Amino acid sequence: MATRETLRKDRAARTRRVERLNTASVRRVIEPDTDVTGDFSQEQIVPDELLSTAGLGLRLTPEQKARLAREEVASMLRLGITFEAALMAGFSFRLAVSPRVTDPRFTYALHEIGEETRHSRLFARVIGQLEPRQRNPLESRLARRARGRALPHLMRRPATLDALVLGGEEVPDLLQRLLAEHPDTDDYLRRISHYHRQEEARHLAYARTTVAEHYARARRSDRLALHWIVPGAIAVMFDMMVQPLVYRTVGLPALRTWRAVRRDPRRVELRRQACRSVLKSLLDAGVFAPGRVPYAWRRACAVDASGVPV
Repeated sequence: MATRETLRKDRAARTRRVERLNTASVRRVIEPDTDVTGDFSQEQIVPDELLSTAGLGLRLTPEQKARLAREEVASMLRLGITFEAALMAGFSFRLAVSPRVTDPRFTYALHEIGEETRHSRLFARVIGQLEPRQRNPLESRLARRARGRALPHLMRRPATLDALVLGGEEVPDLLQRLLAEHPDTDDYLRRISHYHRQEEARHLAYARTTVAEHYARARRSDRLALHWIVPGAIAVMFDMMVQPLVYRTVGLPALRTWRAVRRDPRRVELRRQACRSVLKSLLDAGVFAPGRVPYAWRRACAVDASGVPV
């Protein structure tokens, strides 16, 4: 009986947090088509040290670095559109099968869908302004077919979806924070990063609130996916923020450069840092217990069984 009472109080506390997120979403509506407009004022919109190739010792001309910066940002925004579309599909599926339309969680899902559509509209506009020359493998027929087959399975696994939402928010948040804080980042790009991070902070808070609820009711396949597939998916997501064919636009070998970037110690540490942020959320939510972090998470994050970096 005491356990039921504890669970009831815990759910009530989570509901109050979701209600506060709903209130914040109503008060802080930002319309990117009017509030986040402008154009890039610098040829090289990302400083040298924040380019993905910064640790490789390559001798690139100013023109190559300027083009690479635009191609890398376009790649990140294109992946962002794909991820946010998958997230919205997952939320829409939950809403379609939910019997509790008056639950604050139902309302917040609608808020998040609305915010993600605004992000994607902004990203699409900015990609047009960047005029990328890359061929994006995400747009291939094979990639579209793979997404079409994977998404229905993902939508039926809410705990896994929550963890991937955390990963999909933490990875760009980390990279955008570095951009926003660097004095040599183009001001328009800095404003885009600030706007996106501002709203994604609420999305992270929501996923952290609901992941424990979904995990408690999760099927075995959902738990197995969260334990063994999600950490690898987050690592792939990080590595594909700048997809391989970007490098070909400045005369670099695509796969060889991409593999070198993946192995660069600075990028490895950034990837681990993003993964550790997700793991911390799962530990704080009680999904994993200290001392029992699954092996796939330990490997991806370079931590011990308690989640401490090694």
